[in-house]
Amino acid sequence: MNSELNKLKPLTKAEMDVMNVLWDAGRSLTVGEIVEGYDEPRPAYTTVATFLKILEAKGYVEHKRKAETGRTFYFSPMLSREKYIAHVVGEVKDTLFGSSAKSFCSFLIQNEDLSDEDLQEILCLIQNN
Repeated sequence: MNSELNKLKPLTKAEMDVMNVLWDAGRSLTVGEIVEGYDEPRPAYTTVATFLKILEAKGYVEHKRKAETGRTFYFSPMLSREKYIAHVVGEVKDTLFGSSAKSFCSFLIQNEDLSDEDLQEILCLIQNN
């Protein structure tokens, strides 16, 4: 899967919105169900259908027909949200921080508005790893 991840093209904001609906649902959805998963104002059915075609061509989703529903397509993600996040964060780390996890973490700590509680939790995570 790692070599497959390296071939994935980045997601646009609109494509990411579709993926988030699918990931949040945790099951295969029809185009109509995906539209219903959006907050108002919802995108048009045809807009979501177009994004699903793009996502399928990029290798992020697949579709199947369920025997009991006939012609209706059900779409599901081909990778988990966690794998996608790990891929994107890894690319950012490699591209912008010379593959240095230390530089990446240092940047986040110095540039995020972290509370003392947040910093304590981060320290605990580091100590437990």
